[in-house]
Amino acid sequence: MPGLMAKKPLSVMMAEAESTGEHSLKRTLGPTNLVALGIGAIIGTGIFVLTGPVAATTAGPAIVLSFIIAGIGCAFAGLCYAEFASLIPIAGSSYSYAYTTLGEIVAWVIGWALVLEYGFGAATVAVGWSGYVRSLLGDFGLTLPASLSHAPGTQMVLSQGHWVPLSTVTGMSGLAGLPHAMSGFDLLALLGIMVVTAVLVKGIKESANVNTVIVIIKVSVLLVFLGLGIMFLTSHAGFAGKNWNPFIPPNQGAFGEFGWSGILRGAGIIFFAYIGFDAVSTAAQEAGNPQRDMPIGILGSLVICTILYIAVAIVLTGLVPYARLNVAEPIALGVDVTGVRWGSLLVKIGAIGGLTSTMLVMLLGQTRIFFTMAHDGLLWSWAGKVHPKLRTPWIGTIVIGICVMCLAAFLPITTLDELTSIGTLFAFTVVCAGVWILRRRQPELHRPFRTPWVPFVPIMGMAVSLLMMVSLHGLTWIVFLIWLALGLCIYFLYSRRHSKVQQGHPEAVLQPAGDTYSS
Repeated sequence: MPGLMAKKPLSVMMAEAESTGEHSLKRTLGPTNLVALGIGAIIGTGIFVLTGPVAATTAGPAIVLSFIIAGIGCAFAGLCYAEFASLIPIAGSSYSYAYTTLGEIVAWVIGWALVLEYGFGAATVAVGWSGYVRSLLGDFGLTLPASLSHAPGTQMVLSQGHWVPLSTVTGMSGLAGLPHAMSGFDLLALLGIMVVTAVLVKGIKESANVNTVIVIIKVSVLLVFLGLGIMFLTSHAGFAGKNWNPFIPPNQGAFGEFGWSGILRGAGIIFFAYIGFDAVSTAAQEAGNPQRDMPIGILGSLVICTILYIAVAIVLTGLVPYARLNVAEPIALGVDVTGVRWGSLLVKIGAIGGLTSTMLVMLLGQTRIFFTMAHDGLLWSWAGKVHPKLRTPWIGTIVIGICVMCLAAFLPITTLDELTSIGTLFAFTVVCAGVWILRRRQPELHRPFRTPWVPFVPIMGMAVSLLMMVSLHGLTWIVFLIWLALGLCIYFLYSRRHSKVQQGHPEAVLQPAGDTYSS
C-alpha cells in the first residue's frame, strides 16, 4: 500500500475533469455566473457586521489598512488558485490541488479544514441572517415567539414589543419588570438553510441565477451607501478628518489592540470578509470553459470586492467615530448619520440578500468538496452520487444541509469567524506551496493561466497567510488543532483503507461513485 504522501496522478485528475454523462456534474456556468458566485460568497457577514467591531476594538480608522493587507494576501493566493483552477478544473478546489502535488494526507487535512470553512461558516452566516430577518420583520410589527428566535438557553426579554437577547439590553433601567423567557432554537436560521439546500438540489444553473439576482441587490445597496456617505462628507467639510484623527490609534498596552499590531490582527479577523473567492474553484466542473472562465471568476470577484471593501471602510469611519462602531449593524449606523430615514431599512434588505448568497455559495462549496472526496474513496460513496436528471450531488447536498440546519438552529456560534478564517488561511498556504512545487516538478505542463513572478507570488502568499494566522487568538488555534485531530482519526479509521489511490487504482474515480468499490 502506498504511503501517506501518495499522490493522485495529474493525468487521472485531468481525465476526471473532462468526463461527461449523467454521473458527472453539468457544465452550464459562464464567466458572469462565476464572478457573481465569488461576489455572492465574499460580500456578506464581513462587510455588513465585522467592519464596525474590528474598527472599534482592534484597528480604528486604520481598518482600511487591514482590508488592504488582507486583500494583498488574497491576491497572492487568488493568482495561485487561478493557475490551479485552469490547469485542474475539478470540483475539489485546494483539496484536489494538494492531492496531486503534496500527497494524500495533506489533501485530507485541507479537505477537513474546508469543512470548517464552508459547513460551519454557512451555519454562522445563517445565524446572522436570522438576526437581520427578525429585525426587518420587527419593523413591520411581526415578532417571533421567544422560544423560536435564538439558540437553546438564550435568555430573552420583551423590549418595546420585541423579544431580544437579554445580553443586548442589560443597560436598560426597569429591566427586572420586563417579561423574560428562554429560547428553544433558531427557527429562521433553520428555514434559511433549508431553502438554500433546496435550491442547490434543484440545479447549479438555478442556484447561480438566484445568486446573481441577490448579488445585484446587495452590491446596489453598498453603492447607495457609498453615494449617500460621500455626498454627506463632501457637504460637511472637516467632518471626516475629525473622525479619522488619529488614523492609527495608539496601542493600549496589549498586542492587537490598536497600533500596528491591531492593524495586523484586524487583517486576520477581517479576512473573514474575503472568504468565498476560493469557492469559485469548487464549481470548476460546472464551468462551460473552465480554462478561460475560472481565472476570470476568481480574480474578477476578488478585485471588485476589494475595491468595495476599501471604499466602504473609508466612508464608514469618516461618518462615525471608530469608538462607536462596536455594534451589530455598523453600516446602518453610518447611514443614520447622513439623515436618510429609509437607510436602515435599505441596509437590512442588503444584508439579508448578502447573507443569503453567502450561505448558498458556502453550501455549494461544501457539497462539491464532499463530492470529490467521495469519488476518491476518502468519504462514503453516497456523498458522490449525482442525480441522473438534476445532475447535482443531491444526497450529499441534503445530508450536509440537514447537518448545517442543526448547527444553525441549536448552537450559539460566536467564535467561528476566526475559526473559519484560520481554516481558509491554512488552505491558502497549501495552494501557494502547491503551485511552486508543481512548477518545479512539471514545468512543461500546459497552463492556460500562469501565476506571474513565481516563486515570489507563492512565497508572499504563504508568508501573508501565515502572518495572519499567527495574529489570531490562541483559543482559535487550540480549537483548530482539535478539529484537525478529529479529522485525522476519521482518515486513519476509514479513509485510508478505502482510498482508491492507496489501493493502486486512482483511475477508478472516473467511474460513478460507489460503482467500482463499495464503502
